[in-house]
Amino acid sequence: MTASLLYPRVTATRRAVSLDGLWKFRFDLESKGTAENWMNGLKNSVNMPVPASFCDIFTDKDSREYCGDFWYETEFLVPEEWKDRKIAVRFGSVTHKARVFINGTEVAQHVGGFLPFDADITAYVKFNENNRLSVLANNELSQTMIPCGATEVLSDGKKIAAPYFDFYNYAGIHRPVKLMALPKESVTDYSTVYRLEEGKAFVDYSVEAEGNGTVSVSLHDDEGNCAAKAEGRTGTLEVIDPKLWGIGKPNLYTIVISLCKDGKLVDEYKDRIGIRTFEVKGGELLLNGKPVYLKGFGKHEDADIRGKGMDYAIAQRDYECMKWIGANCYRTSHYPYAEEWYYMADEEGFLIIDEVPAVGMFESLMNAVDASKGQQQKVTWFEKETTPELLEHHISCVHDMIVRDKNHPSVIAWSLLNEPETIHESARPYFEQVFAKALEFDPQKRPRTFALVMNSRPGLCKCWDLSDFVSLNRYYGWYVMGGPRIVNAEKAFRAEMDEWAKIRGDKPFIFTEYGADTNGELHKLPSVMWSQEYQDEYLEMTHRVFDSYPWIKGELVWNFADFQTTEGIIRMNGNKKGIFTRDRQPKSAAFVFKKRWESLPEDYKG
Repeated sequence: MTASLLYPRVTATRRAVSLDGLWKFRFDLESKGTAENWMNGLKNSVNMPVPASFCDIFTDKDSREYCGDFWYETEFLVPEEWKDRKIAVRFGSVTHKARVFINGTEVAQHVGGFLPFDADITAYVKFNENNRLSVLANNELSQTMIPCGATEVLSDGKKIAAPYFDFYNYAGIHRPVKLMALPKESVTDYSTVYRLEEGKAFVDYSVEAEGNGTVSVSLHDDEGNCAAKAEGRTGTLEVIDPKLWGIGKPNLYTIVISLCKDGKLVDEYKDRIGIRTFEVKGGELLLNGKPVYLKGFGKHEDADIRGKGMDYAIAQRDYECMKWIGANCYRTSHYPYAEEWYYMADEEGFLIIDEVPAVGMFESLMNAVDASKGQQQKVTWFEKETTPELLEHHISCVHDMIVRDKNHPSVIAWSLLNEPETIHESARPYFEQVFAKALEFDPQKRPRTFALVMNSRPGLCKCWDLSDFVSLNRYYGWYVMGGPRIVNAEKAFRAEMDEWAKIRGDKPFIFTEYGADTNGELHKLPSVMWSQEYQDEYLEMTHRVFDSYPWIKGELVWNFADFQTTEGIIRMNGNKKGIFTRDRQPKSAAFVFKKRWESLPEDYKG
């Protein structure tokens, strides 16, 4: 079976069964599991929920911080009536590496902890009997895959993760696992591109399918009425008086793709899409041809106990909080989220800047922190011997992210790196290849950007102009010139913006990070750093700067909610820059944003 990133659907020809639940789990500290045939039965195991991170399930530190190989196992039954179909298993993600076994036989390998993969297991399953599904996973970090980091060996021989990024290296089977039954010839992918005219919309589509059957495509509104139909693997659907998808106006259509042979339906795939355009033009961000100002957050898939495990209750609470505060956008910092987040954004009318896991492109986390203070890096990242292998993996992740998410109306742009080293000439050719591939992979040719760390400044950064709109991460008043020096911070902030103004041409700028750590229980009069009062003062200063420059077209504060990080002296049980606490309750700053964002029109500065 051709590997497919299509989201699992149940239709007239397809079946999908959840394998989520309690699986067997065991650490493999000595990496002896394959030699001892653990894929043929996992003994001395404990129960582990799927999907979830394993880390915070445990109560001992060695288990929470475990780094290395670990195993999952479950059983499933394939009904006899599926015998004439292709049987596949699909993982939403396994962090960071996975080898998959069916009844003891290896059927798939995957590297990359935030994107899906599937495996054809037809030849390995027994029908009307229990089958064993085993996964050997590994959560070690390296400089040859994203996100970047290292693996440290302690004096007692235990390994721990040494991330070059500032969020916790949660690991496990983080997203849903599906058992699928598909036709032997099936639809494997589809793409859509939109063109708008007065009173009309044209949906240019392409379909990839196995076999030589004929393809037909139809579009249906929420009342079930057929809005358009066409024949062929490529074609155009013409929609009269279309209901456009927009912010808070999540008008969606159901696309139905049918594969027929000799007059009989062979396969049917359905999805929900929204008709909309998004482009950068004339210094504006244009949604359906109209200016839009981005208001929202950098976020994380992060919650107590479940870690990065997909949880509908947490996701829905986050959307409710974002609607309450007046947000319209978020960035999937610093990796593609579970697909369910995107379908929910489609249904809620939220915009998403979709980010590949290209974070940690520094020798260490402290180098990244130094860079946030505007200091020079100690290494030239893109001249390493490992750079070619890293680039190959990076581009592979960009490909899979775009193929997976390209049909979501909520996805308006691709963020291709977060806070990388950009001040050396060696960065330019690396960036050029990544940006070129992103354009090649995306049928809709969405805008591309990356988040610039604080030392990527005008006159120093060698790569900023590759972005269709420029995304800045800036912490004037926190990492630099905090507390009583905030008056100097505002002056320095404006000085940098004035320098960008001289060279930006007509590129719009947005802020993808700004913020201050805050103890959600600390009030102090007069304010001090870490108090809620100081966070409010910091935000008021920063927003004054934003409002002074008409070419700043968006503000995504860091962060939506407090989140877990690796232990360290700059973090008190995690990053506390959340506008909400980790249990999704508002800090004082949430009311600052609610007042501001509800007062700003969607086309602010347009």
